Amino acid sequence: MIVAGVGCRRGTSAEEVERVVLKALDAFDVMRARLDAIATETGKTTEPGIAEAARRLSVDLIACETSELERAADAVLTLSTLVLEAKGVPSIAEASAIVAAGRNARLLGARVATAGATCAIAIGEGR
Repeated sequence: MIVAGVGCRRGTSAEEVERVVLKALDAFDVMRARLDAIATETGKTTEPGIAEAARRLSVDLIACETSELERAADAVLTLSTLVLEAKGVPSIAEASAIVAAGRNARLLGARVATAGATCAIAIGEGR
């Protein structure tokens, strides 16, 4: 299972979310057709830009509880002070990707970013 974990500022457009996902896929040489899902922290699933980007990319949107993200914190590669202060986890994008990719999940690399969003790609055996 290949998952794009996404974090973004409130009100980020679907175009921006889609752009960061495609940028991350390209950075790790993953074909768009291989993407199975977009994952994010539960509170972010109500962001219209994330939901619309998942629809446009024809993938599932997976919600990850903060407690799940906390358990994945040791596996993330980057630290966002802002996210750590707001959510208590070092990275929404990387932790969400790991959680949603499931068993034996691993990041393909550190998250990539645009002005309003971040994306990390993880591969695993699914939940």
